[in-house]
Amino acid sequence: MDDPTTVRNQRNQSAPETTRLNLPARMSDSSVYLENLPSRTMHINRLINSNYNSSPSRTIYSDRFIPSRSGSNFALFDISNSPTSAEGKEDGSGTYNSLLRAALFGPDTPDKKDSLGSPACRNIFRYKTETKRSLHSLSPFGLDESVPGIIHSPVKAPRKVPRSPYKVLDAPALQDDFYLNLVDWSSNNVLAVGLGNCVYLWNACSSKVTKLCDLGIDDSVCSVGWAQRGTHLAVGTSNGKVQIWDASRCRRIRTMEGHRLRVGALAWSSSLLSSGSRDKSILQRDIRAQDDFASKLSGHKSEVCGLKCSYDNRELASGGNDNKLFVWNQHSTQPVLKYCDHTAAVKAIAWSPHLHGLLASGGGTADRCIRFWNTTTNTHLSCMDTGSQVCNLVWSKNVNELVSTHGYSQNQIIVWRYPTMSKLATLTGHTYRVLYLAISPDGQTIVTGAGDETLRFWNVFPSPKSQNTDSEIGASSLGRTTIR
Repeated sequence: MDDPTTVRNQRNQSAPETTRLNLPARMSDSSVYLENLPSRTMHINRLINSNYNSSPSRTIYSDRFIPSRSGSNFALFDISNSPTSAEGKEDGSGTYNSLLRAALFGPDTPDKKDSLGSPACRNIFRYKTETKRSLHSLSPFGLDESVPGIIHSPVKAPRKVPRSPYKVLDAPALQDDFYLNLVDWSSNNVLAVGLGNCVYLWNACSSKVTKLCDLGIDDSVCSVGWAQRGTHLAVGTSNGKVQIWDASRCRRIRTMEGHRLRVGALAWSSSLLSSGSRDKSILQRDIRAQDDFASKLSGHKSEVCGLKCSYDNRELASGGNDNKLFVWNQHSTQPVLKYCDHTAAVKAIAWSPHLHGLLASGGGTADRCIRFWNTTTNTHLSCMDTGSQVCNLVWSKNVNELVSTHGYSQNQIIVWRYPTMSKLATLTGHTYRVLYLAISPDGQTIVTGAGDETLRFWNVFPSPKSQNTDSEIGASSLGRTTIR
């Protein structure tokens, strides 16, 4: 038997420039020589083009895997592909790829590579600067209205607040005095207004005007305040007295004394009435008792110009010309909480009907800020600089919003969304400081009064059931009339 090494050496010497193919071992060695190129090439072509490869009973093995890229969508990642693969796409595949591209990268993604450079120098996944997208963008199809079979729910538009009052009343002799409180709206839908030395009632349902009282030439009205329920109206006078009137019968029930100077602030808590005066004191009165007052609250160093009771009737907030905000309870004649952050008189005070212990206060010309307090934890929550004197504050009982009225220097009315304190609307029309503010019993309408001797009615809050329902109060009473 011949030595295999000798045979291989002889073959190498006889054919030094031949090339060997990596073919299966069962093929004859004589077929791998390429001396006779035409016959060898035809033999290989017959093997490749024959049905040998397509036979289901024969399996072709190889030492590596070469993937087919004809079905790859390189345009999706801005990678150029060979023209042959692009030409072989079917219509169905193109539609699917377009939808997928729009869902992943937005509807404006181009189908092919743009002109910002060669693909080799660019990343497959690139960061893209995007604007803020809504929750609808989480959908696989985005907001593309052209996608068939997709029903998009409409985006809820922000609530629109009418920029003009629906009614204007002339109010002659309405005083331009920051420290007075001359307008209040009852639970029976009757508006009380102090004009000079008289008090007038305006029925919002019938637009009927009634003169309730005349204090005479030696006295004037400094404050009015309706009881939380019923028809009792308290009237504070410049002589330091407080009168209680039954508005349904236009009859005075009693007159209570105790203050030495004018009474500019009133606040009801059930059958208890609190009155604040220029004499720096606050008197607590029980109208069922014979005494003029039950207790005296001392703490302010200047005139008391703001008083508001909490909705649970357990706390009383007072603001004064000494820039102080105090909180009182039913068991002490000294304030339980003292806030001294304001730098001007605190007249604007409002308790939130939505969160227990949430109190808002506003400062005068030198302060211009609305501050929020948590009286339960005794913490200062936030501060908003409004840019002008804060005259009044009132919360909406229907939504978590509030209204502020302002004086120097813009005389505007602002509707705020709490707690972001974003402005929903800025209302203008008064030419003097908007010193007076009251809210209707349904919580939808506010009335504002100013030294320009006008009362203006605005629809600013939605109804508790529907935000599209117009208020019935004065809705059909457009135009300008007089209250006296």
